[in-house]
Amino acid sequence: MIAYFDLPSGLSGDMCLGCLVDSGWPVASLQAAIERLNLPAGHWAVDAKPVMKGPLHATQVNVHAAEGHHHRHLSDIRTLIAAADLPETVKDRAVAVFARLAEAEAKVHGSTSDKIHFHEVGAMDAIIDIVGTVMGLHELNIEELYASAVPLGEGWTKAGHGRIPLPAPATLELLTAVAAPTCPAQGPGEWLTPTGAALLAELAKFEQPAMRLRHIGVGAGQADCAWPNVARLWIGDCRHQAGTMVQLETNIDDMSPLLFAPICESLFAAGARDVWLTPIQMKKGRPAITLSVLADASREAELSELILRQTTTFGVRVHGVQHRREADRQLRQIVTAFGPVNVKLKLLNGQLLGAMPEYEDCRALAASTGKPFAEVYAAAGTVARDLVQKALNTER
Repeated sequence: MIAYFDLPSGLSGDMCLGCLVDSGWPVASLQAAIERLNLPAGHWAVDAKPVMKGPLHATQVNVHAAEGHHHRHLSDIRTLIAAADLPETVKDRAVAVFARLAEAEAKVHGSTSDKIHFHEVGAMDAIIDIVGTVMGLHELNIEELYASAVPLGEGWTKAGHGRIPLPAPATLELLTAVAAPTCPAQGPGEWLTPTGAALLAELAKFEQPAMRLRHIGVGAGQADCAWPNVARLWIGDCRHQAGTMVQLETNIDDMSPLLFAPICESLFAAGARDVWLTPIQMKKGRPAITLSVLADASREAELSELILRQTTTFGVRVHGVQHRREADRQLRQIVTAFGPVNVKLKLLNGQLLGAMPEYEDCRALAASTGKPFAEVYAAAGTVARDLVQKALNTER
C-alpha cells in the first residue's frame, strides 16, 4: 500500500495519529504500541474521538502526558526506543525521525546533534506522536509515503528557548534539508510543527503519486479556525502505467556472498519494488550472481548509483518494462486463537483468489504470546484459507 498526506492545514504529531486512526488503525493498537515503550505508568494516556471541523468529519487524537517539558538528549531517546518491544523497522525509523530533529536543532543553536537536548520534541507527548505514527504506518502496511506542499504561517510562538518566530527555526531547517515544497498558510500561526516536519522529512516524498484509492483518513488539529483544520491521508495501491517501470541488472563475479543480503536490504529501503539474485556462469567458467532490481522509472538514477557504490560492478543495465499486470491487494485483520493479525488479500476483477498472513504480524504475535512462530503462522493461514473458501462458496 502507499499513502499520500494532503495537508491543507499543515500537520502536527497528533494530526498524524488522527489520520491513521480514522483510516482504520484501532486506537487500542496505538495504545498497545505506546505501552511497549515502558513509559511511567499513569503519566500518559491516549484517546480518540470524532469531531467536526467546519463541515468535515474527522478523528481527533488527544495525547495526555503529565511530565511537562522534559529535556532529553538524542542518546536518551535511542535508549528508550531500543529497549521497547517493537518491530526493528519501527524502532529504526522512529530513531531516524529523532535524529533529523537533533540535526535541525543543532544547526539552529550552533551545536552538534549528540550535544543538543530536546525541549518540546523530547517530551513524552512528542515521543508518543512519533513512535505511534511510525507504528501505525507499519501496521497499516503502508510501504511508501508521499506528501503535498506544506503551508507555513507567520507570527511568533513561545518555546523552551524563549520567544521564536514562525515558522519555527527547526521546522525550516527540516524542510530545507529535503528541499520540501511550501505554500502560504490560510492565516497566521503555526500550522506545521517541528514534530510534523520531522515525520514528513524522514518518511515522505514530496510528490503526489498515481494511485488507486482505497481509504481516506481525516485527522483533526486541536485549534478551531475559519477553515477546516484537518490533514487527510489518502491510502491506496500504486497505479503503474506502461513504460513507468525499469529493470536494473548487473553480473558480479568478484564480491563476497556475505555482502549481497545487506545490499538487497538497502535497495528495498531505497524504494525498489523487488530485488532478486540469480546464479550464473561467466567467462573462464567463473560462478557469478546476477543482481536484478524492479523499480519505478523515477528511481532509476538513485538505485543505479546505490548499486555502483555498494557493489564491485562497473556498470548497470537498464531495461524498460513495457507493461505489468497486477492483482488488486487489500489488507484485512483476522482473529486467530493467539490474537489479531493482518492478511493480504489477492483479488482479480473483484474475486478473492487468495489470502496470505503478514509475516511481521505473525512474528510480533509469536513474540508477544511466547508461542512458536510456526504455530502462529499456521493458525493465521487456516483462518485465511477459510476466508477464501467462504468467498468461493458464496460465489457458487
